[in-house]
Amino acid sequence: MMAMVMDRYGPPEVVHEASVEVMPLGSHDVLIRNYATSINPVDWKVREGYLKDRLPLNFPAILGWDAAGVIEKVGSQVSTLHVGGKVFSRPAIERPGTYAEYVVVDASLVAPKPESLTFLEAACVPLAGLTAWEALRERAHLHDGQRVLIHGGAGGVGGYAIQLAKIAGAFVTTTTRAVNDGYVRSLGADQVIHYESQDFESLLTEYDVVLDTIGGDVQRKSFSVLKPDGMLVSIAQMPDPRQAEQYGVKAVWFFLEPDGKKLQALGQLFDEGRMKPTVGQTFLLRHIPQAHAVSQSGHTVGKLGIVVDRDKAETR
Repeated sequence: MMAMVMDRYGPPEVVHEASVEVMPLGSHDVLIRNYATSINPVDWKVREGYLKDRLPLNFPAILGWDAAGVIEKVGSQVSTLHVGGKVFSRPAIERPGTYAEYVVVDASLVAPKPESLTFLEAACVPLAGLTAWEALRERAHLHDGQRVLIHGGAGGVGGYAIQLAKIAGAFVTTTTRAVNDGYVRSLGADQVIHYESQDFESLLTEYDVVLDTIGGDVQRKSFSVLKPDGMLVSIAQMPDPRQAEQYGVKAVWFFLEPDGKKLQALGQLFDEGRMKPTVGQTFLLRHIPQAHAVSQSGHTVGKLGIVVDRDKAETR
């Protein structure tokens, strides 16, 4: 199969086209013919070597942790999924990734593709959508009437987090560039802070939850906007427990563990019309290096979609 691989850590150009063998199918696996994938910031962080202590690679390596396509084979112990099924997945990060024409995934990490979404739209959901789901529903337990600050609302995780927060009944404030104001409001944001000209920490107070997608000074300043016993949930870096204690709040960090059942529940929200996909720029599979450079700029709007099969990616 054709895949985009890397032989060493380094800049976007280390990712290149190659012909590789599909990994063997295990008894609990399915083989997905991949029609589309997408870019997440973790992709280029792994590529640069920033996460090699936690996620060491065996070269040559295939990155990518979103897939949408059709099942071509099922393992001998798989009974819930069938050949021909339209599916999407956030595969295990330890296996060869989804920058490829085929991907082998444990069946427990696969869910039916939402019927309302194209394969490209569906491929832009799993990692970012599940991250937002876990942050707000399972870590923060966000509920009706609460106030949440979501940093980076125009990004992949931020865009889905805004929508999930509104479904929960929360008042949603988000930070973004002024040019993205209309976009994040279209997702449901009630209040928008333009971080280039406004300091959120001087404008906000008494928030129940902060979702930190940025880290650094943004995380440090976020503690001050929380009410006592509020919660900061970070996907960027481990919060300082001393700072959390100083402000009398809870603070957690997590790294997403995929789950097919949660992904199926998330997908139902799209079919019910309660959420919409956030596809920004799209690239062909062989243009992964250019897509990485765009993601690394930090100024993306929505998800960066990757077309693997040009004839199928934008079909349902």
